Amino acid sequence: MMSGQDFKRAGCAALLAGWLSASAWAQTPVVSTVVSATPAVVGAPLAVDVRISGVTDLFAYQFSLAFNPAVLQLTSIVEGAFLPTAGATLFDGGAVNNILGTVTLANGALTGFVPGANGNGVLARMNFSVTRAGTSSLTFSDVILLDSALATMTAQVNNNVLTAVPEPASYALFALGLAGLVAWRQRKAV
Repeated sequence: MMSGQDFKRAGCAALLAGWLSASAWAQTPVVSTVVSATPAVVGAPLAVDVRISGVTDLFAYQFSLAFNPAVLQLTSIVEGAFLPTAGATLFDGGAVNNILGTVTLANGALTGFVPGANGNGVLARMNFSVTRAGTSSLTFSDVILLDSALATMTAQVNNNVLTAVPEPASYALFALGLAGLVAWRQRKAV
């Protein structure tokens, strides 16, 4: 039978072991997008990085992303530099539908029996053409992260909204037209 003192010691030891365990220190990885230009400019290319932060032992990932096809058109999707830091990889940019504004099931995985990647980095880069002014949500779905034991990891997903504005030449042309209109009205008033 345990005395009160032994019971306290056992409880403290269990709490300390739990506190020191890896799961107690593990943080939830965050999947997000980082836009290369804010605001995006009509007629200009736009890179959108799919980033991961705070991950431990990432072996494979998958995501789908929705965007506004009236504002953006996806021109390419390429593997980011993060996962290859842990070894050879396979990458598939998924199915792109510029009519619906979706990238479906883009994925990457390490090959062989190797530990996963740790830390922060870019999983994939999506290159868009900005077709007109407006806003576009960048909304994730189907996000799956696997560790090297092929166990699913919980992830926090941060969606994003970007704004596209007319190209600066359009503003200059508008200003020139406005100045011409003012000059014409002044001349007519004289």
